[in-house]
Amino acid sequence: MLIGLVVMVAVAAAGAAGTLVAARGAVDQVQRVPDVAAVLSPSSDTVENFLLVGSDSRANADPNAPDAGGIGTEADVQGNRSDTIMILRRDTATGTASLLSIPRDLWVDIPGRSKPSRINSAYNDGPATLVQTVQTALGIPIQHYAEVDFNGFKSLVDAIGGVEICFFYPARDVNTGLNIPEGGCFVLDGVQALAYARSRHFEEFKEGDWHEDPTSDLGRTKRQRDFVNRALNAALVEVKRNPFRAGEVIASSTGAVRVDDDLDVFEAAAALRPAVADGLLSYALPVRGETINGNAVLLLADGSDAVLAYFRGEGPPPPVAA
Repeated sequence: MLIGLVVMVAVAAAGAAGTLVAARGAVDQVQRVPDVAAVLSPSSDTVENFLLVGSDSRANADPNAPDAGGIGTEADVQGNRSDTIMILRRDTATGTASLLSIPRDLWVDIPGRSKPSRINSAYNDGPATLVQTVQTALGIPIQHYAEVDFNGFKSLVDAIGGVEICFFYPARDVNTGLNIPEGGCFVLDGVQALAYARSRHFEEFKEGDWHEDPTSDLGRTKRQRDFVNRALNAALVEVKRNPFRAGEVIASSTGAVRVDDDLDVFEAAAALRPAVADGLLSYALPVRGETINGNAVLLLADGSDAVLAYFRGEGPPPPVAA
């Protein structure tokens, strides 16, 4: 999941509050991805796109953590895949920003492979291959890259004091450990927030029985986009309330958030600050289900051309996702 954006929000709020020293020291510790810069697109006069990746890596997972049973350890789940893929688009003229979810089961050609595969498997060959896949398969130029793993996600959510999510009914996902006993608004801590963000088998209890969301991963990406907006606002509120928290928020992520070598976090934060305050526009990539060689996958559907053109900087904004 992609709360690496929270780092930029914390920096932006710190800059506005005049507490850049602590924030700068923490930013200097953020890890870099050395091989990605070579495949990134040059800057554009119209858009600046960030590829935001949530890795499903279990490296350094705590076997004693409350959610260890739902996540597993590195011994249980080996290798890395991109559990979540999003594109953050910043309009260089207006300063507005938009968020696009790319379904993990999208069937695409992956550079260096002889056969198509699900897009989330491109990360197995490294972040640079995932960037190249997005650029070649979808035609969307990527100027910057940021990723966070499961542990980093939980740390960031806890550092901003949790994220409030509202539920109409009791909700659960027995696979991830999500457990909301009654309808209402709740501040989710890192463990429950990760269970919510990862949920592909989201269920609600209504009319006397549990009903699973039939949209599966597409429903998950919708909830994730809403979560990102809420998390960004929570970070902005927390750091504005207590500016010296900026360094703590950023420091909580330094072991798990990684960005490309060329990303100037302070410059990006200044550019994104107005958009975060106004809220990010949310888009879903139109797709349709298909079975290919026994694989249940997703292909681009009607309406995808308009969304892709917008994120390429070549077309007007389409209607936002419901």
